[in-house]
Amino acid sequence: MGPGLDPSGALSYVPALDEETSRVATHKSAQKRARQSRDRRDRNHQVLSRVRTVVKGLRKAIEGGDAEAAGSQLRAAERELRKAAGKGVIPRRRASRSVARLAKAVHRAR
Repeated sequence: MGPGLDPSGALSYVPALDEETSRVATHKSAQKRARQSRDRRDRNHQVLSRVRTVVKGLRKAIEGGDAEAAGSQLRAAERELRKAAGKGVIPRRRASRSVARLAKAVHRAR
């Protein structure tokens, strides 16, 4: 940020805020937890992104009316959803519900 005004009107230095310095952990254990949380968040984001991509491909195959492609995409989508649930990224019931709805959509498209 740089220089700013304090309540008395005098110029004072206000440190720049960014993601790493705005929430600095001061204890060793807090630093470790912050690092673990960041790594876990990044990993979960990758898994969810992969799931969304595969499901998007399945929906595109369903819309295109290609039953063969939809069947193989359904297997891939189910695999990714179950893996995400197994890793705890999404709840198991949500994965099962999503697989059931996708399978129903594929069946209707045939």
